[in-house]
Amino acid sequence: MAKEPRVETETVTRRASVAPSTALARYTLVVVEGPDRGETFDLDPARGVVHVGQSEACAVRLSDPMVSRRHATLVIEPGGLRVKDDASRNGTFVGRLRVVEALLAGGEVLRVGDTELRVDAGESAAVPLPTATRFGRVLGASAAMRRIYPLLERIALTDVPVVIEGETGTGKEVVAESIHECGARASGPYVVFDCTAVSPSLLESHLFGHERGAFTGAVAARAGVFEQADGGTLLVDEIGDLDVGLQAKLLRAVQRGEVQRIGSSTWKKVDVRVVAATRRDLEQEIAAGRFRDDLYYRLCVARVELPPLRLRGGDVTLLATHFWAQLGGRGEIPLDFLARLEGYAWPGNVRELHNVVSRRVALGDLGGEVGTSAPASADPFAEIIAQKLPFPEARDRVVQAFTERYVAWVLAEHGGNVTKAAAASGIARRYFYILRSRSGG
Repeated sequence: MAKEPRVETETVTRRASVAPSTALARYTLVVVEGPDRGETFDLDPARGVVHVGQSEACAVRLSDPMVSRRHATLVIEPGGLRVKDDASRNGTFVGRLRVVEALLAGGEVLRVGDTELRVDAGESAAVPLPTATRFGRVLGASAAMRRIYPLLERIALTDVPVVIEGETGTGKEVVAESIHECGARASGPYVVFDCTAVSPSLLESHLFGHERGAFTGAVAARAGVFEQADGGTLLVDEIGDLDVGLQAKLLRAVQRGEVQRIGSSTWKKVDVRVVAATRRDLEQEIAAGRFRDDLYYRLCVARVELPPLRLRGGDVTLLATHFWAQLGGRGEIPLDFLARLEGYAWPGNVRELHNVVSRRVALGDLGGEVGTSAPASADPFAEIIAQKLPFPEARDRVVQAFTERYVAWVLAEHGGNVTKAAAASGIARRYFYILRSRSGG
């Protein structure tokens, strides 16, 4: 399976400063209108991220039927309380202004559904932060990441199911693999099943296996990923894309620890820790009828929400320096290049950063501006030759640059669908995954 860029356990040459604490205000939400009038919610500064909605997974849980399951997200920052609407059905308002995202200072009235909450800000105080700057393969010294490490450490020591949420490219698979490697199942298998990379007609077979002759083309018995992961960890990647019809069978496998191959009349016991990852908001998927709430609550015994790179202050430099060394960049990473990296919003998160650094290492100044594709050239070979590299290195850079551009292009042509992209490329899907991994995609 294709993997997000790994963060190896190497020492980087330039580290972001690690402050032992940060000054954060303590905020209180007071319900002044709505079914929960009079309720008060104290927001813990050390928690950082708080969700507002009807779901029992929300720290600010409201009974207002006009409020979405997960309506809005609140992030406590040094500069204020950031509120972000989570694509709610009725919108999020500050006063009379509908907002997608806003930074509050205290004293405002936040309206969600038919509920109004007054935002009260207390005095700022130093909030101690964990000093760790990594967990397993996961690297990051920002306050947003350092708040997560203690949770990851506790999760790794348990055997409970986990849901990892985050935007595309935030490093969900790296976190899942680190949880496995830091836990009691580290010596067992680690299996990845990507729900978007398998044909819908073959999903059940890949998950649970099949017996010989179970269907046309089943010339031999095959174990599914649950059996392959027996004694270890199974990452179900992009679980939000799994067909609803299969979700009930997945729920049974998780609840009872047993699977039934297609074409078999017997059940097989399996000992598997399930970690699920998704770029989707599963609460919204439940509200839309595309995801089973019973499966969500069975998997969401532990939940990790990875912050986007744009909210990880200082981590761009830390990660870019690490990737530069990892990819064989010459000398130290250029300061002007770092400055441009820091000024970019990174919609593709850590994966995009890895790709940009990879392109700069391969092509130098010819790699294009940050946030843009490398410029086309009438004679790209001349550009590589002009760098006066030894033949093997020059050849490798040409191949790497072409692979990265080709993989990105063909994936874009097919809406990110790996199966279709591989077929259009005329190569096997497994080999396409290898190329995608080598290109950092």
